[in-house]
Amino acid sequence: MMRVVLFSDTYPPQINGVATATFTLAETLKKYGESVLVVTVAKEGEKKITFKDGIIRIPGITVKRLYKYKFAGIYSQKVYDLLKKFKPDVIHVQTEVGIGIFGRIAAKNLNVPLIYTYHTMYEDYTYYVTGGWRPFDVLAKKAVGFLSAVIGDSTTEFVTTSNKTKDALKRYGVKKYINVVPNGLDFSFLAEQDMSKVRAIRDKYGLNGKTTLLILGRLAKEKNNELVLKLVSNWIISNKREDIVIMIVGDGPDKANLEKLVTSLKMDNCVRFIGAVDHAEVKDYYHASDVYISASTSETQGLTYIEAMASDLLVLAKYDLNLTNVIDEGKTGFFFTDNNSFEKQLTKIIGLSPEQKNEVIMKARRSVNQKYSLKNFYERIINVYKKAYRRYW
Repeated sequence: MMRVVLFSDTYPPQINGVATATFTLAETLKKYGESVLVVTVAKEGEKKITFKDGIIRIPGITVKRLYKYKFAGIYSQKVYDLLKKFKPDVIHVQTEVGIGIFGRIAAKNLNVPLIYTYHTMYEDYTYYVTGGWRPFDVLAKKAVGFLSAVIGDSTTEFVTTSNKTKDALKRYGVKKYINVVPNGLDFSFLAEQDMSKVRAIRDKYGLNGKTTLLILGRLAKEKNNELVLKLVSNWIISNKREDIVIMIVGDGPDKANLEKLVTSLKMDNCVRFIGAVDHAEVKDYYHASDVYISASTSETQGLTYIEAMASDLLVLAKYDLNLTNVIDEGKTGFFFTDNNSFEKQLTKIIGLSPEQKNEVIMKARRSVNQKYSLKNFYERIINVYKKAYRRYW
């Protein structure tokens, strides 16, 4: 049994990719018999350090401009004393600042190996600091690349979730070996259908008798949801369809902009803004939909695409090299590259016969279950931990 401490600035009930990935990692390690401690930020309204069910939560400052991101202090003696009692074999840092820095300090002081997972392509997020002003944005992207290389090279073992991110890190100048470990998913959780909840969603938002297109996740500029809405609007007009609903599940800094866009496109009658939902309820919104659509090219792995495929949705995604390992064009999902290809692909998807839809859905489900099972995830990450631990023998 290994004793593992995970450090992350984000964790459920927060809803985002890193929070979900860290939670899945913690639960998977425990499932296979490892001992796990999580150090993360406090829940909204909590002002004191708490320690419950293997999770230490540290209060932080919320930065609204950065999608309510919480920055906690880089050190706490009280938490450090708890770590000493736990006697970790490895420390695994999931985020870079705040609690991520605390994890690095703890690893050094406790003389244990440090594993770091690079989850986020930060060059896609410099807009929030520079406001998109090009001279500053170019400098910010260079700074992000430099810092990513420095942080990555200062670890015992460096992990990222896809070859796309690995290639980007090499461009940044990372010299350390990069372990590619795609995040696993709990497919049994996604496969569970509470039809009463699904029916309630469809009744509440007027989805019955409609084809429901789903946008799910953080509503932020880099997710390119604006493009999806414009493309769907054009498709609806050119095809004279009145049976299409777009359900937008999630919240974020771009929500107000998207609401204005919907009104300007005269789509208020066919777009439903649901807002953020609890992690446990996300699967119900997948099951209440027909097609998952995304134009984001900022993903390091594409967890929402995988979740959608595991939930028996057809997937239409803007082509990105990172997704070629997830989607097999025409067999497990569909890509678009521009306005014309979007219209052709959406027309094709909605025109599939029940037998054709079922064939794509079944192939997609089998594919993601094989590639992203928790068993494969556990075996890959535990090998990284063992490799790091051997350096300290």
